[in-house]
Amino acid sequence: MPEPTDLPPPSAGEGGPRVSEGRERGTQVPEKARPSCKAQPDPEAGVPSPPLLRRVPSSAEGGGRAWRGLALAAVPFAASAALWLAWPAPLPPLDLAPANLRSTIVTDRAGQLLRPFATADGRWRLPVAAAGVDPRFLAMLTAYEDRRFADHAGVDPAALARAGWQWLRHGRIVSGGSTLAMQVARLVEPRPERSLSAKLRQIRRARELESSLGKAGVLDAYLALAPYGGPVEGVRAAALAYLGREPARLSTAEAALLVALPQAPEARRPDRHPERARRARDRVLDIAAARGVITPAEARTAKTEPVPSERRPFPMRAAHAAEAAVAADPASPIVRLSLDGRLQASLEALAAERAAAAGPGLSAAILVLDNRTGAVLAQVGSPGYLDASRRGAIDMTLAVRSPGSALKPFIYALAFENGLAHPETLLEDRPARFAATYAPENFDLTYQGTVTARRALQLSLNVPAVELLEAVGPARFIARLRAGGAGIILPREAAPGLPVALGGLGITLTDLARLYAGLARGGSVPEVVRRAGAAAPESERRIAEPVAAWYVADTLRGAPPPENALPNRIAYKTGTSFGYRDAWAVGFDRRITVAVWLGRADGAAVPGLVGRGVAAPVLFDAFSRFGGEPEPVARPPGTLSATSAALPPPLRHLRADIPRAPGQATAPLRIAYPPDGSRVDVGHGEGAPAGLALKALGGVPPLTWMVNSLPVDVSARRQSAWVPDGSGFVRISVIDAAGGSDSVVVRVE
Repeated sequence: MPEPTDLPPPSAGEGGPRVSEGRERGTQVPEKARPSCKAQPDPEAGVPSPPLLRRVPSSAEGGGRAWRGLALAAVPFAASAALWLAWPAPLPPLDLAPANLRSTIVTDRAGQLLRPFATADGRWRLPVAAAGVDPRFLAMLTAYEDRRFADHAGVDPAALARAGWQWLRHGRIVSGGSTLAMQVARLVEPRPERSLSAKLRQIRRARELESSLGKAGVLDAYLALAPYGGPVEGVRAAALAYLGREPARLSTAEAALLVALPQAPEARRPDRHPERARRARDRVLDIAAARGVITPAEARTAKTEPVPSERRPFPMRAAHAAEAAVAADPASPIVRLSLDGRLQASLEALAAERAAAAGPGLSAAILVLDNRTGAVLAQVGSPGYLDASRRGAIDMTLAVRSPGSALKPFIYALAFENGLAHPETLLEDRPARFAATYAPENFDLTYQGTVTARRALQLSLNVPAVELLEAVGPARFIARLRAGGAGIILPREAAPGLPVALGGLGITLTDLARLYAGLARGGSVPEVVRRAGAAAPESERRIAEPVAAWYVADTLRGAPPPENALPNRIAYKTGTSFGYRDAWAVGFDRRITVAVWLGRADGAAVPGLVGRGVAAPVLFDAFSRFGGEPEPVARPPGTLSATSAALPPPLRHLRADIPRAPGQATAPLRIAYPPDGSRVDVGHGEGAPAGLALKALGGVPPLTWMVNSLPVDVSARRQSAWVPDGSGFVRISVIDAAGGSDSVVVRVE
């Protein structure tokens, strides 16, 4: 039979020259990049064409042409059938353990992300499920990647037939016909070669995945494993890295961008190739519009939205709390803390703002406790975890520092509890020496005379506080603080003395907050709860009895507020440590306790760092950010309301059994060296510092030398020496046997 003359000449796809992918309508120019989620064949990979695709000579007879046409028509279907049967050779069990590896994340009590951690191999692969992803993204993903995702069993015969036909037509692999399950299989079990055997293995694995995980499991696996460039894997990590938000709510343009990136993750990274990323996003928008997922108008509008051009840092809220929680429970993939994410973010911004305003090198810490449960609602350990200039990596909520006057309320509570005083008991604020050696002064170097205990605590007067401490006993006071759960640190494990009333000990911000929360709870100190859902343990620790705790709370509620703050809203107390190293403010109402600290993490002095002027405004601002109206502490039964004159006689004035020396020293004791206000270089930074000579004139030996109210030497001579442990301002005092004293403030360098 003669050869037909009306058959078309052989096309390039039938074995002739390859058609450039950039010139072929509807195809995509491959981008040279790292392995993508979907196998992208490379025209330069050198994959040989199968024998059926060899070019038939134009001189072949008509019978040969007819058989060739039949062969061409049968190739896609034969290829699809062969691929559907899958790889006949036995395969080892599919190991899903590496694919199930996720980044550990820390969330707040509502499940909002606070801080993720990279996996052991440095990848960011955050836990994610389809329920947490914008439905618009899921619709675009299936329309673009796997139109019949809901209907096939892991392999789409129609897609494979199309891929076979494109292979036949172009003489090389144009698309792999991969479904989402096949792409997950390639990600779970990556293989570098691009061959028919690799494709058969991928199909087999895809069917295994569909069988074991189901449709929902396959989709969740894709959402978690899809590559997005560099160490970023999964749609959740990509949304945070490129868009700065969770993938639960995305714009049309954002959803299309996240669909497009896994096809060539390195070549389309927005932070490196924003123009390529934009073109890929627009192709997804066109296909989504053509397939009815979005309207053409939505696609046109989405194309006008700019593509992000930089990678954003991952969230790092509550960095210190998150790090400690993961260290305590490294096996948990998701750690839920008791923190309120909204409040945490607001207070972190507040701490950073106020620390910057206070001066260079200053750190700040804020802790918020739920008084009912003891749960930590916010924990700001520093103004910025990565701010090396402020030593931001140090969690100052756990640092031991001198509290200044912040512990005075607990002296009053112990005195009230033991019947030694009442808020209206009269105290003397006059120059006095206690135990013939200790002569405290008020912060402003003035005296108020006779005042009530209420007024003395509200004004934070030093002499009445020391007088009450002498009455209750320093050792008993320290024992009560420790019984309340506070880790009190005394200098060199010395016996408690009267200076502890004014901050001569060490305590953490966390313990201080717990003690104040105890006042709000009627004296019962809560256990700190840091994990969401954890049952609040029943606390048996007490810092005061209910009536005494209420007396203190009611007194502190009337303390003068800082400038521009309303009075009588919260009960609060401030503190300033010796040498202006620490500024404190702790306040509470019935609902919460807020504790604030500012200072340098290295302990250096900061002139002008005073609790009332620096920390108290932060405290009141933090309370306002919590929201709601402050609630006063409930008044327990058994309280006594009376004026000073109406009190029972034993409570009208503080009764003391120990006589005190007159307020003025008779011996002319004074410090000759170092002079007051001087700067002394002892060689810090040049090896071991030299000792600082201390010299006194006059007085009655033996002399007791004190630095920042801590004794450093007792000598019968009028000369001594002290080796500083750091730089900064120090107060050096000397007391003689007759009670005479003198003090100077110097700067040690």
